[in-house]
Amino acid sequence: MTGPAHLAMFSIAAHGHVNPSLEVIRELVARGHRVTYAVPPALAGKVAAAGAEPRPWHSTLPGPDADPEAWGSTLLDNVEPFLDDAIQALPQLLAAYEGDEPDLVLHDITSYPARVLAHRWKVPAISLSPNLVAWEGYEEEVAEPLWAEPRKTARGQAYYRRFQSWLTENGVDMHPDPFAGRPDRSLVLIPRALQPHADRVDETVYTFVGACQGDRGDEGGWRRPAGADKVVLVSLGSAFTKRPAFYRACVEAFGGLPGWHLVLQIGGHVDPAELGEVPDGVEVRTWVPQLAILRQADLFVTHAGAGGSQEGLATATPMIAVPQAVDQFGNADVLQALGVARHVPTEQATPEVLRAAALALVADPEVAARLKEIQARMAQEGGTRRAADLIEAELAAVRRTR
Repeated sequence: MTGPAHLAMFSIAAHGHVNPSLEVIRELVARGHRVTYAVPPALAGKVAAAGAEPRPWHSTLPGPDADPEAWGSTLLDNVEPFLDDAIQALPQLLAAYEGDEPDLVLHDITSYPARVLAHRWKVPAISLSPNLVAWEGYEEEVAEPLWAEPRKTARGQAYYRRFQSWLTENGVDMHPDPFAGRPDRSLVLIPRALQPHADRVDETVYTFVGACQGDRGDEGGWRRPAGADKVVLVSLGSAFTKRPAFYRACVEAFGGLPGWHLVLQIGGHVDPAELGEVPDGVEVRTWVPQLAILRQADLFVTHAGAGGSQEGLATATPMIAVPQAVDQFGNADVLQALGVARHVPTEQATPEVLRAAALALVADPEVAARLKEIQARMAQEGGTRRAADLIEAELAAVRRTR
């Protein structure tokens, strides 16, 4: 690799899709590369803090603080907005990069325009996947059963026709399914331990670099209270947080345990008054510096998003997984299969069930041993530096062919 390059990263305004890439971006900037980051204004400040040059664009997707119900409830409700957004975003992004085309495109899995742009610019594209990736057999085992009914509907057929038409108009000779789900090259920003059927993932395409977390010092710190024998953090992430009944169950489960301190993140859609009377030893926050707390916590009650799951593994924290949507259910099953968590469906998350699971997890030496083993394996995956090395290797290959 000789000389700096212009790298363009593309994502959406969702913390769970921007946060995983930030340390990689920071490392590439530190190595002297110019990195532009196309993201809606709501998260432009976050990418600027990582050293990238924001390229803001208007998105029609629900923003990072939107009510979870804005995403709808069916598969087509979930996927149609991404296609709508991509179609209206592409002209904006073409204009934003006119005369300043990058040497290489980096993109989140949600950014359909990025792959189209890379094709038009004739530069390589690398997906930075913040969650699980497709394995050999994924289509037959997961995608086809999931889409069997929607494909039979007029709405589902119209969705595919529109997607195919958009690709064809832009010179992309691919079916929408592999276009969206099968990148040419991908760096997977989760530990291999979280990937279902990891032995069936094509390693010529996908490279697991593991967690790229950084020190997160800019998020603030947290100090374990004096006298707290056990600390439990409860967080359902940044999107699916409108769960007052669940939070009340957590207060009842942990608020009265002698020596336990509960940190409860409730997000922006729940009024603390909805929790009722909160006892001493319960700390209610709209937002918390999650990684700083996990480094001191004894238990993590999580929605099992990819980010939270790997943070729990990286800090060797036992987990109760209460998934809310999309890939979280599969992550919860993987964590339980690893022997480091209990998967508790939301409807079963009573105070009694949560308390029993918590006491069993924190007292089990086998859980602690498994977590330490996974933590050690994660440390060998390379993280941020390996991701940057692999991106530079792709750049070097491009330059050799020019």
